[in-house]
Amino acid sequence: MVTAFILMVTAAGKEREVMEKLLAMPEVKEAYVVYGEYDLVVKVETDTLKDLDQFITEKIRKMSEIQMTSTMIAI
Repeated sequence: MVTAFILMVTAAGKEREVMEKLLAMPEVKEAYVVYGEYDLVVKVETDTLKDLDQFITEKIRKMSEIQMTSTMIAI
């Protein structure tokens, strides 16, 4: 099991909309709107690193409301 935390910057005013979309994805276990440099903190779990890569490239990066991400993989 691979656990990662993804910090996200969204388009202005889209934080909650993005959070709801993310929470509907099976890989997303938790998501929070936060204040500061980032707009969302998202906890993701996948079976493998390859699955995590596919999740980020095929789902996250295709969401136009997400402007930037930073991924931290838990060890």
